[in-house]
Amino acid sequence: MLKFSRQIGSPVRQAILIRLSRILDNLALAPKHKYEAALRSGTFAKQMGADTPPAELVTMGPFKLASYAPGQRLVFSRNERYYNKDVAGVQLPYLDQVILEIVPDQNAELVRLQAAQIDMLQQQIRPEDVATLRPLVDQGRVRVIELGVGVDPDLFFFNLNSSFWEKDPRRAWITRKEFRKAISHAVDREAWANTVFLGAGVPIWGPITPGNKEWFSPNVPRYGFSVERAREVLAGIGLTNRDGDEWLEDANNTEARFTLLTYRGNSSLERGSALLREVLRPVGIAVDVVTLEQGSLQQRMLKGEFEAIMFFFSFTNLDPSMNLDLWLSSGSAHIWNLGQSKPATDWEKEIDDLMREITAQVDPVERRRLFEQVQKIFAEHLPVIYFVAPRLHMGVSGRVGGLEPAILRPQLLWNVDRITVQPAPR
Repeated sequence: MLKFSRQIGSPVRQAILIRLSRILDNLALAPKHKYEAALRSGTFAKQMGADTPPAELVTMGPFKLASYAPGQRLVFSRNERYYNKDVAGVQLPYLDQVILEIVPDQNAELVRLQAAQIDMLQQQIRPEDVATLRPLVDQGRVRVIELGVGVDPDLFFFNLNSSFWEKDPRRAWITRKEFRKAISHAVDREAWANTVFLGAGVPIWGPITPGNKEWFSPNVPRYGFSVERAREVLAGIGLTNRDGDEWLEDANNTEARFTLLTYRGNSSLERGSALLREVLRPVGIAVDVVTLEQGSLQQRMLKGEFEAIMFFFSFTNLDPSMNLDLWLSSGSAHIWNLGQSKPATDWEKEIDDLMREITAQVDPVERRRLFEQVQKIFAEHLPVIYFVAPRLHMGVSGRVGGLEPAILRPQLLWNVDRITVQPAPR
């Protein structure tokens, strides 16, 4: 039982309860009788892999995995032992089955929604598709749900693991923060919002968007759009035009060029990568864009086999202390330099220390003050560069009910136990 001292004020008690619930939400439970032996033998991680028979998986959720066809679909059936009921005492979930189709291409996913072959989009509606769906909205066959500014914007980052660049002639400048600052100066974020998101987005300079109202800070360093300033910063690290072509070179005549990997089939990432290539051309930086399947891109990222990536990262919680795998230098999602045994830089150590303090702190005002410092350090050193936070629109069939849309992923499925579906018309 959790008890509070009378000395702890009501707002602090409220904050503690909220944090406790978020911790419990992220705590995975496993049945002792099923997995204790595997845990003791060191094989626990292998017990719930892609090749594990669905019947061997144990769940406390509203649905249980019935079948899995790699690269195609996951079929979930109703968990008859699910604990929860609605206010009328009706056993949840309402649905008997949920099928998740794996559709890596946004065009194909949209076509399936239009053809009533699926009931909702897992990815957000692209700005250019809102008008396309309007006739179906007018007919009541599709709903377009606006959620406001998203919290998971597309992001751009370099591999900042020094060992990756050890034998590369570009190592003297490509991982320097000045190089990243020049790139930030070279991007007109308003134009980015108009080109990549057709105006349905807001410029950002840090890792937290205005969509996360509790934690967003506007008081972060901003490297405003200026091609001239970008060139000055690049000259300051020895990159100038030495041979009269359109690209800059260093003192060893190594061209200012890098390869950018992105996820094939995601239009905002593909458009953003192409736009970044074009906006860096006037400042003298060459970008070679390579599109990969999502799985291949993730493997390259996790292995640290990349120069730069344009991708997206989904926060699992709005509270930063619940996403320590990103913020801590030792974290498994510290994507620019994964899993460091000790902080590679002083500023990463400073963020480590602040995040640990935030995690231990109970005063919500002090926690926000500390995290504002984290955002300032992050935006100054730019391990990840953000350009625009899109405005989110989700698409769902008109026959789906019981939705309580949320800003975090999965925006429409987080309360899947209460979702209802009307029979399809014949």
